[in-house]
Amino acid sequence: MKFLAISGSARRASTNTALLRALQAAAGAAHTVSVYDRVGELPVFSPDLELDPPLAVSALAQAIADADGLILASPEYIRSIPGGLKNAIDWLVSRNEVIGKPIVLAHASHRGDDMLAQLRVVLATLSEQFNEELFLRIPLMKLSPEEIAERLSALRHQEEMRDFLDAFARYCRSA
Repeated sequence: MKFLAISGSARRASTNTALLRALQAAAGAAHTVSVYDRVGELPVFSPDLELDPPLAVSALAQAIADADGLILASPEYIRSIPGGLKNAIDWLVSRNEVIGKPIVLAHASHRGDDMLAQLRVVLATLSEQFNEELFLRIPLMKLSPEEIAERLSALRHQEEMRDFLDAFARYCRSA
């Protein structure tokens, strides 16, 4: 299976992006995981540009079209979806690439449930193939990059990430 993992964070040292990169590494030969960590580079959504979208938007849409499923991981900003991720979703809502695409969530914090609840509503509206039940959470908040690498390389978390990807692959095949 070919997955596109979208980070909702614009931070270079994002724990959610680190989690997605660890998923990419854990996938091994069984799956391909590409990480998209450029939501902060997308222009502000404008309906006036939908017919001729900026190149960055077209590239994201093509990456989504090429994927069998999407994995989103995002921080919580003021108990809500970060503006960059919401902007990316706004660009996609009237496009065909995401319609019916299997989508799941991953999260790199022990908190953020308000944002996750909002994101679940948005994603369930975006795609009827959003799977709310399949969810990966590995808390990494406030850890140093070295501590994050150590935690994510632990056998328990490696197995958890591989199991998550395998379960998502099974879901994508059945969708």
